[in-house]
Amino acid sequence: MNAPIRTVLVGLGARGRYWAQVMHAEPRCDVIAYVDPAREALERADATFGARPGFTSLDQALAVLEGVDALVLATPPSGREAQLRAACERGLPVLVEKPLALDLVEAARFVAMCEDADVPLMVGLNFRYLAVTTERMRLYRDGVVGRPEFTRFTYERWRDGHRPGINRYPLTMEHPMLWEQSIHHFDLLRFVYGVEPRTVACHAWNPSWSMYAGETNVAALFAFEGGLLANYQGTWQSGWSAPGFEWRTDATAGIVTQFDQFGDLRFARRDEAELISVELPPHEIWVTETAGLLRAFVASLCDAAPLECSARDHLSSLAMVEACIRSSRDRRVVDVHEVLHEALEATA
Repeated sequence: MNAPIRTVLVGLGARGRYWAQVMHAEPRCDVIAYVDPAREALERADATFGARPGFTSLDQALAVLEGVDALVLATPPSGREAQLRAACERGLPVLVEKPLALDLVEAARFVAMCEDADVPLMVGLNFRYLAVTTERMRLYRDGVVGRPEFTRFTYERWRDGHRPGINRYPLTMEHPMLWEQSIHHFDLLRFVYGVEPRTVACHAWNPSWSMYAGETNVAALFAFEGGLLANYQGTWQSGWSAPGFEWRTDATAGIVTQFDQFGDLRFARRDEAELISVELPPHEIWVTETAGLLRAFVASLCDAAPLECSARDHLSSLAMVEACIRSSRDRRVVDVHEVLHEALEATA
């Protein structure tokens, strides 16, 4: 595929607006239409990025448009089956926002459906494309601090679910922190360390002041293949509005620690008195890493590059979420591999 990819952007909400920005800036991507049920969102996209045909449903768009090459689904995770089925019927590659679904079995069914139709399905795990993620992996790969053995990942946020410009649907979700935020963090653990989870002990709950219907606090202890242990704590309803983040990894010869989810990476060898800062390139939050994700999608279509962030791989991160839900509900240690195997068996 030599010409720019003729792409339809579905969804112009909180994430969709960033997608529109990076898609219009990517020379190998041609945004030929927008889809959003809200007319005002379509009008805003036209005014910001230039007029394009606008449709209130994907079916309506695909019935009219010709020469569509791919879809980007910047939509909520519920209600995607019809969109993915339409893509499969037309053989259209899809880049979809995470999580793929709010149910592991349903996600596995989507993966099987797209694989049966030979339709590439990539999941928008943009945190993999942060420069800080790349540099953290380099420190381990180059042996700067030795082999990672245990890690502590802490994410603290007061997420005002009623604030303008933010997705509202998480307010009524059953497990909003796990499905919407922790999924990013769990995926990073798998991706950065290159190992798969074995078991998890988890407790999820809601503080008394929470505005969310579902649980916004998660504490989990993961055991990974090879012996790596990960202590995770995340919240969307912190008692303080100032955000908190620390991802520290203790390795055989030192530590790597990160104090901001988009940067501030440091390391130290065991006998060094001070942490050493790692120089990172400039970064525009939600734009730079999303652009990297889009470039990877385009490369898979134009250059026959391997499909990164495949939906098949995404199932292993979703299994971590499902395992946490079961562990918290049943008050027991859960085998993550068994959870994934059950989902795959259900769709076989």
